Amino acid sequence: MILAYRPRAVAVELQSHITRRKFVSSMEKNPETREYFHYNHTDSCKFSRWTSRESYVFMYARPWQNVVNFYSNVVNGQTTLLQLFGAKTHNIPDDTSIEPCESEVVITPSQKRAGRWARANFKIVLSYHGGSFDGWQKQPSLNTVQEVIEKSLGKFVDEKKAAVLRDKDLPLQGTVVVAGRTDKGVTGFQQVCSFYTWREDVRIQDIEDTINNTVPGKLRVKSVSQVSRTFHPNFSAKWRRYLYIFPLNDGEAGKESTQSEEDATLCFHEKFGDQENNTDDFVGEGCLESAVDDYKDDLGSIKKPTRFKVSKVNKLLQQLEGKLFSYKIFARDTKPSRNIGPPTECFVFHARATQVSLTIDKEKGEYTEAMCIELVANRFLRKMVRVLVATSIREAAAGAEDDALIKLMDATCRRATAPPAPPDGLCLFDVGYKEFDSRTCLII
Repeated sequence: MILAYRPRAVAVELQSHITRRKFVSSMEKNPETREYFHYNHTDSCKFSRWTSRESYVFMYARPWQNVVNFYSNVVNGQTTLLQLFGAKTHNIPDDTSIEPCESEVVITPSQKRAGRWARANFKIVLSYHGGSFDGWQKQPSLNTVQEVIEKSLGKFVDEKKAAVLRDKDLPLQGTVVVAGRTDKGVTGFQQVCSFYTWREDVRIQDIEDTINNTVPGKLRVKSVSQVSRTFHPNFSAKWRRYLYIFPLNDGEAGKESTQSEEDATLCFHEKFGDQENNTDDFVGEGCLESAVDDYKDDLGSIKKPTRFKVSKVNKLLQQLEGKLFSYKIFARDTKPSRNIGPPTECFVFHARATQVSLTIDKEKGEYTEAMCIELVANRFLRKMVRVLVATSIREAAAGAEDDALIKLMDATCRRATAPPAPPDGLCLFDVGYKEFDSRTCLII
């Protein structure tokens, strides 16, 4: 009876959702038969630009295991991210020194507070390996960073909250708030979260030891400090810094580099890599047709470029610096209510790319060439970094103008940008709570 009186628009939306899920299910069962829509670009290099399918195949066929292993060594403290850049960086603090928060406080017995102001708020800086978790956000039956941390903090919750959890037959867990949720496969180097409790006997060292003992080698606390009750990891942040490491030479390690920074070789593969859960990268919110290929290979006989210059990617990204734009075209899975206006606007402080050597075996002197992209902005939209990386590489290979990324922002369809690059190369480097200082940039 209730369904009979629903508006027609709701019924249509429900049917669209059901159809979309059936389509997604069929794609998951037959990934090798996926077809991708090709956006009809109108610029002079439209025939040289890779299709969505070509971009996807190329991106996922790279030797990502080298990057995954490198991030694992970073989390374990066996190497540092700063070693990638060497003399190419400014004088910045060592990885082990964490930027202090302006709101950090030290509570003395004479300053003991009462009521809601009595709770202790702790700022926790974490490093975790993205390949070992199913993302940050807690989800049923998944191994997430939030789940692991909240379980470990359960021993520090106050008696009142513990009683409420017991009455609801829920496990004893703490509650953490994070600076920015990361997707499955994305590494966090200096991720920031906070936890509060009304207990007075909780020590900083106890919090650090408890979290470090949960999953050694995959999750490590870099620092814990007591901060003001008003501190919020997300809302108090003034900027975020992401790094993306992109393998260049198909994993052929050697003692001498055979590639030039000005001419990185790309190789297309005939089959997809063994990747999972990537369907949503192509099927957007309420956009079933975005995954339908009506591009009938009429350009199949045209030879497309298979090389790009790292310096070209750098020029494309530099055009974004110091500007405020709406990045809705570079976002994915963003709700329609956030498609217009300030909710999609981001100010990019720094955007650069450079070529680096990624260590594979330090003892044997083996390494592989990679491109590292550094992006610093006041905020980032869902999958925005990964789409920017993939689109920048695609535009560089096609020989687009330096302002190609800015021109794409005028598009009205997200299919104008490339599918998101794999999450394996992405790392949330750090979060800043003071005004951004360009002297701390990793790539000059």
